[in-house]
Amino acid sequence: MARRDPIIDKHTGKTRYIWRADFVWTYPDERKIRIRKKSPIQTRRGAEEYERQLQAELLAGPKRKENIGQKFTDYSETFTTMHTKVENKPSEIRAKEGILKCHLLPYFGNMRLSEIDTLHVVKFKERQKTSGLSNKTINNQLIVLQTMLNRAEEWGLLQKAIRIKKLVVAPVEPDFLSFDEAERLMAVENADSEWKAAATIALNTGLRLGELIALKWDDIDLVAGRLMVKRTNWQGHIGTPKSGKGRTIPINSAASSAFRTLKHLKGPWVWCQSNGASFSKDHFKSGLGKLRKKAGLRDFEWHVLRHSFASHLVMRGAPLRAVQELLGHASIQMTMRYAHLTPDVGHRAVDLLTRDNKSSPSPHTVQTIETSPSPQKRKA
Repeated sequence: MARRDPIIDKHTGKTRYIWRADFVWTYPDERKIRIRKKSPIQTRRGAEEYERQLQAELLAGPKRKENIGQKFTDYSETFTTMHTKVENKPSEIRAKEGILKCHLLPYFGNMRLSEIDTLHVVKFKERQKTSGLSNKTINNQLIVLQTMLNRAEEWGLLQKAIRIKKLVVAPVEPDFLSFDEAERLMAVENADSEWKAAATIALNTGLRLGELIALKWDDIDLVAGRLMVKRTNWQGHIGTPKSGKGRTIPINSAASSAFRTLKHLKGPWVWCQSNGASFSKDHFKSGLGKLRKKAGLRDFEWHVLRHSFASHLVMRGAPLRAVQELLGHASIQMTMRYAHLTPDVGHRAVDLLTRDNKSSPSPHTVQTIETSPSPQKRKA
């Protein structure tokens, strides 16, 4: 029953009184417990009412967790509008929308965000594996799901996002042309000059297909021997390069000669139609197909020429860091795919330890390396 208990103030020593709910509760299994709680309303009637509330709650038993929160299918629309279409490029938007529609929504659509746990994700992985999808493809789907849950937590729609563990993916060696295949491609006679030039430039600059299509004459400086990669073309959408930033690529003699054969006044694009409009991906695909057929080479796409550029550089001793910059990779991990093409690099490294110490430069010696002759030497 409600009761009024005396309390002695430790600081003043004075006595004051508080109303409490004070009763013994017996559970169905005969267990007993004494409940003593201070009433939020300090009157007899308030304490009695508080006691009745406590007894009603005990009689009802523990509360079950309610399924509250936004459903995944509804949240997917919010995510697409507020994140995907704001932060991603057209190609990424299309890829994420495809993953949502074909994979994530059919499995998680009827669940609430708070219901998605690690066990659900494990079962999702199993289902995708059973359907024959590769680990890389499944990981792409898991990355989208993780991003969705992270944003939901960030926006206050989810208390805590689970951490999703991706599947192990075996490294895939990039396909590239051998030196002989590249020479055969460049030696084709009676080929359309624009596509032979495009293949030559791709092999000597490592440009992605979208970057080739979006290349303008203003981006090229044949006198200084360099070109600026400023944009890419994806299905007619012009945007920034894949890494999100531009880069400068030196032009060697082979690429320079190829650019000179393309000179025209039809429009600003390097590869364009008679009306000045840029060529599409299909034009390039058809052009490479014809060139490849005349060279008698196997079937391959434009990206193989980019892989060939990187592979040939590494095989001829170019540092991976330099290759990374030329390719425009955001991280060195992407460039490490080509590291296996330098099998003797380890031998060269350990051989440095057996050099004659007298012939080795002192660690305190500053060496000056002349990269180009001085103006005075040029005159001479």
